[in-house]
Amino acid sequence: MTQPGDYGVPGSLHRVLADVTTERVAQDAMWGLQEHPDGTGPAYAPEADLAKRAVADAAAEGRLTWRHILHEEVLEAFAEDDPGRLRTELIQVAAVAVKWVQALDARENGS
Repeated sequence: MTQPGDYGVPGSLHRVLADVTTERVAQDAMWGLQEHPDGTGPAYAPEADLAKRAVADAAAEGRLTWRHILHEEVLEAFAEDDPGRLRTELIQVAAVAVKWVQALDARENGS
């Protein structure tokens, strides 16, 4: 049975999130816990604005791709320095990446 978020493929969201969990565990095993500065902030806002414009243009011209969408979300995250807003943007980045993987899986399964 297809559940909300399954992208039309039963169990899709659960499988992708399990894969993400496996990768996160592997990262910790390889690198341990890591502490780095965010390296984000308003200095990156012009790049985010360009990415937003690229998404709007591509959508208007019927050539929007997952690359456009993910790139925009990543650059929006880079432009944030408020921890709460940065977290929101990073969740959006993760959600778009998950949905893109689901789209790949759906294509592979002929859905």
